[in-house]
Amino acid sequence: MGLIHVTVAIQALGHSNGPYEAEFLVDTGATDSLAPSIELRRIGVQPVGRMAYELADGTLQEYPFGLVQISFMGEITAGRVIFGPDDAEPLLGVTALESVGITIDPADRTLKRLPAIPLK
Repeated sequence: MGLIHVTVAIQALGHSNGPYEAEFLVDTGATDSLAPSIELRRIGVQPVGRMAYELADGTLQEYPFGLVQISFMGEITAGRVIFGPDDAEPLLGVTALESVGITIDPADRTLKRLPAIPLK
């Protein structure tokens, strides 16, 4: 399957420092989203905790995370964002996708809206 990118705007909850907008790699292997720490600090996102994550190579790494508003494809949700290295490629995790009813169509490598979000 090829890489999928989507334009995402991240904004601090309760702040008006403006959003961080970039092309995020859609990563269904990642639970949470990730953005460069320098950008998160610039828009006023504060770390609220730390979490250990398993990286693609199997190693464990602890990162701080904050809570943000996440906007993409005309949808808005709120969620956790990891404070990644300043040069990190931004990642959109599966939690953000699922919370607004968007899935990946593997046949044509595009993002698709579900007709409804399961509530059962």
